Amino acid sequence: MTDAIRRHPFAAALIAFLVLVILSSSISIVPETRQGIITRFGKPVRIINRYKDGDNIGGPGAGLAFRIPFVERIDWIDKRVRNIDMDKQQVLSTDQLRLEVDAFARYRVVDPLRMYIRARSTDQFEQSLAPILGSQLRNELGKRPFASLLSPEREGVMGNIRTGLDRVARQYGAEIIDVRIKKADLPDGTPLQSAFDRMRTARQQEARSIEAEGLKRAQIIRAEADAEAAQTYAAAFGKDPEFYNFYRAMQSYETTFLGANGGKPAQTNMILSPNNEYLKEFTGR
Repeated sequence: MTDAIRRHPFAAALIAFLVLVILSSSISIVPETRQGIITRFGKPVRIINRYKDGDNIGGPGAGLAFRIPFVERIDWIDKRVRNIDMDKQQVLSTDQLRLEVDAFARYRVVDPLRMYIRARSTDQFEQSLAPILGSQLRNELGKRPFASLLSPEREGVMGNIRTGLDRVARQYGAEIIDVRIKKADLPDGTPLQSAFDRMRTARQQEARSIEAEGLKRAQIIRAEADAEAAQTYAAAFGKDPEFYNFYRAMQSYETTFLGANGGKPAQTNMILSPNNEYLKEFTGR
C-alpha cells in the first residue's frame, strides 16, 4: 500500500480527502442548548437531545451524533427558554381609557417534531404567535378597568392570557411558561390629562360617598344613643324623682354658668331672687 501511495500520490490524497469529507458529513456535534431533527430526504426519522421535563441541560443527549452522509441532515431547534417580544398595542379598557401596552411571553419547545412540522423553526413560530399574543392582551385587558392593572388582580389577568396563549402554542409543540406586561401607560398629551381628570373626579365622588355614608351612620348612632339615654333618664325618674331633678338642675347650671361642655362661660347677666325656683338646688333641703 505504501508503494501504491508513492506511485499515485495524487489519487491517495484525493481518496483521503473524500474519506475526511464523508466522516465530517456523518458526525455532528450536538450542543447542550439545542435539540435536533434528523431528516432523510425531508422526512423526519429521529430526534436527538430532545427536551425532557426535569432533565438537566447537558445530559447524555449532547455530544456526538451520527447520520448518513449526503442522505440525512439535521435541523436545529433551541432547547432553552425563549422570549417573544410584542410590539406596543393600544387597548381600550372598560373605563374608556386608551392604554399603550408593551408585553412579552416566555416559552420552551417541548415537542421539536411538531414544531418542525408546523413551523419549521422557532423564528417562524414566534412570527406566528406574536399577533396572537397581542390579540389575547386586547381581549383580556378590554374586559377590565385601568385600575385593575395596578392591583393584585393583575396576576389573574396574566394567568388568563398565559392559559389562552398556551392552548395555541401547544399546537406547535411549545409550552408558554409566563406572560408579563413590561409597561402599560396612557398616551402622552391631552388624552393623558383628561384621563387623570376623570380619575380625580371619580375619586372625589367616591370620597363624598364615603363621607355621606359616615355621616349617616353617625346620625343613626347618635339617635340610638339619645334614645337609650332618654330611656335611662326615664328609668331614673321613675325610681328616684328627686335625684333626677337634682341631676337635671346640675346640668342646667353647668350650661348656664360655665358654658356648653364646660367651656367659656356664657356672657349672660342674670339677676334672680335667692328664693327663685331655678336656684332651689343651691339652697339645700
